[in-house]
Amino acid sequence: MRVLNPNSQYPSIQETASRYLKDAGSRGQRGTEENKTSFAEILQEKQTAGAELKFSKHASGRLSDRNIELSDSQLNRLMAGTQKASQKGINETLVIMDELAFIVNARNNTVITAMDQKESDENVFTNIDGAVIV
Repeated sequence: MRVLNPNSQYPSIQETASRYLKDAGSRGQRGTEENKTSFAEILQEKQTAGAELKFSKHASGRLSDRNIELSDSQLNRLMAGTQKASQKGINETLVIMDELAFIVNARNNTVITAMDQKESDENVFTNIDGAVIV
């Protein structure tokens, strides 16, 4: 059904709208049939993808200089502490674990520096906005 404006050779608004809405609707249907991943699944995937913890050059040097080696368990706890800080809106966090202290940029999942109890004699930490003990 083609309705033309008697004063014009262009199709009516109704005809144009139905043609475009019909095409958009069928494209939308195909997209949902092909991809049945729920929002919750996509969110979880994105959150775990960003969970990889990185070590800055400075932090890597400190770990090496201070002979600090992290076990898999400690690394997992450090990542969990970083995620907790991020969920609470903390940007620069102090993560205390065993006898180790780490300054972590929670937004970027990057360890900035690391120290053991010997290096933190004064127990003063600056430029942080939160702390997590794991």
